Amino acid sequence: MTSFVHELISHSAERSPSAIALETKHSQVTYAQLNANINSVAQSYRSLGIVQGDRIGVYLAKNQENVQSMFACSLIAAVFVPINPVLKPRQVQYLANDCQIKLLITNSARLKALQSNLTEFTSLETIIVIDSGEQQLVDVSQHNLYSWDSFLSLTNNKTHSNIHLDISENDLAAILYTSGSTGQPKGIMLSHKNIVLGAKSVAQYLSLDTKDNILCVLPLSFDYGLNQLTSSFLVAAKCVLLDYLLAKDVIKAIAKYQITGLAAVPPLWQQLCKVTWSENCADSVRYFTNSGGVLPLSTLATLRDKMPKAKPFLMYGLTEAFRSSYLSPSEIDQRPSSMGKAIPHAEILVLREDGSLCDNDEVGELVHVGPLVTLGYWQNKAATHERFRVTPAQANNLEKSPLAVYSGDYVKRDKDGFLYFVSRKDAMIKTSGYRVSPTEVESVLLSLPQVDEAVVIPSPSTELGQSITAVIISSAKATQAVPAKDLEKIIIRHCQINLPNYMIPRDIKFLTSLPKNANGKLDTKALNLKYNKEIDLT
Repeated sequence: MTSFVHELISHSAERSPSAIALETKHSQVTYAQLNANINSVAQSYRSLGIVQGDRIGVYLAKNQENVQSMFACSLIAAVFVPINPVLKPRQVQYLANDCQIKLLITNSARLKALQSNLTEFTSLETIIVIDSGEQQLVDVSQHNLYSWDSFLSLTNNKTHSNIHLDISENDLAAILYTSGSTGQPKGIMLSHKNIVLGAKSVAQYLSLDTKDNILCVLPLSFDYGLNQLTSSFLVAAKCVLLDYLLAKDVIKAIAKYQITGLAAVPPLWQQLCKVTWSENCADSVRYFTNSGGVLPLSTLATLRDKMPKAKPFLMYGLTEAFRSSYLSPSEIDQRPSSMGKAIPHAEILVLREDGSLCDNDEVGELVHVGPLVTLGYWQNKAATHERFRVTPAQANNLEKSPLAVYSGDYVKRDKDGFLYFVSRKDAMIKTSGYRVSPTEVESVLLSLPQVDEAVVIPSPSTELGQSITAVIISSAKATQAVPAKDLEKIIIRHCQINLPNYMIPRDIKFLTSLPKNANGKLDTKALNLKYNKEIDLT
């Protein structure tokens, strides 16, 4: 039975040693080879004095060394901290100091960018640079510096296959940092059980098996991206790591590697819809998944047309509990706006503010119960106590999980048990005495053919408390097919027809692109800073 993160690989290596585990532009590695490589890295960690509980930062693009560095931590009970490679030095410094990273694995370009900040890394002792020789590392830093080859040469060739016997599956395995859309990023603590069970849950409802070729385009620092690895390794499938520059690179990779499974967030899906797909290039794709935001129905329709043999899985999740629900492909045409039902190993409650269960079609807070609930926020008791609470007595709680996650999301459940997203608690716009869901206004805007992308944000208003601002991307405006003034009139008229007066945007802004955060999600904080100096979001 797979209980620990490294066993996702070692057990597949026993069953399918010659199967390809990872493929990149330049290399392939089998499960047997990957398992051996991870053992070597783990041994070298031990030689550097890394012990149980030490945090190891991995600041790399998606490559073989990245995967080996993370999964080797499990063998020696260390904790891996994946760092998004697009983060800037100050952001990396914050993460490293927040969880006291002892060892950092990176490449020469990122080390050079970090150089002026390294004196402020309070706990960092050792840096491993995967693409530099020893002679290139002289006097680069006051830290212990190793090339990848010299690091691996530290191994004493002893195996550590039994190292996991003195730890529990409930022990800390990884820390994933939120994108920091509000305040400083928080480190979410994942146990071995959280990661392994998340892989089992997704593999179950996606029906993954050893014949799958899964394209990994999302950051491995993102729980959604990391799961592409873990669920693939669980079933001995092949995972193709892709760092893409352009959307068309993803399309080319689908055809080149005969991809069967693809996961992305709405902004990437929208980019993919705008590029040319060669005929039959996606015939190999049997499923695609969306999470990290609502997928516009027009985008979904285009994707289904581009990937005619693929089943779409629309998912909802939060890093604090990994994933909460998914909508089965068989229900999409019937309930296209639904979040679906709970994934395997999860129980979802919809609760009123007083903690009682909501009735059908009554809006309440989504509360996630079960063993996918993570261990809380790293060294942040106040935030942990606010979000992670004792499992409500009314939960079935079949697996006797002590804590539940209060998501901060308003949802409702219909008579058939299907969930529907309403809004974030902290994203509700309070205007004219009403609470308005940005999602509801955005869905109306997106139904207009001239609107390609739309985001609704609050703006300060002495008259209304908050007014509604719509930020629009329009190819019709960009190509001057419709002048901006005329397009604004079209949008307002459309809203007047489809929305009550208090929900109609008071201001329309046009952009050529929307800001994205490090995980590729929409950065609403950046939009708020761009258009509003002071916003009361409470």
